[in-house]
Amino acid sequence: MLTITTPALLFPAISLIMLAYTNRFLALASLVRSLHAKFEENKESGILQGQIKNLRYRLRLIKNITTKRINLKTGNKLT
Repeated sequence: MLTITTPALLFPAISLIMLAYTNRFLALASLVRSLHAKFEENKESGILQGQIKNLRYRLRLIKNITTKRINLKTGNKLT
């Protein structure tokens, strides 16, 4: 049963979760930018291509986890 205090307890938790994932996303975005600059210098580097592919996968995971966490916290079971 939801009481009037339930939203007051949920909203700070959502903010902290979003902050944690935002920090991860910003760190990875910075890494992607530096890898892109290196890749522009040497386009034939297979190692850089593998690292960029791995980072794309990690960013997709963070996005999906964040969405699912928010939906669980707010009670939305659509995704």
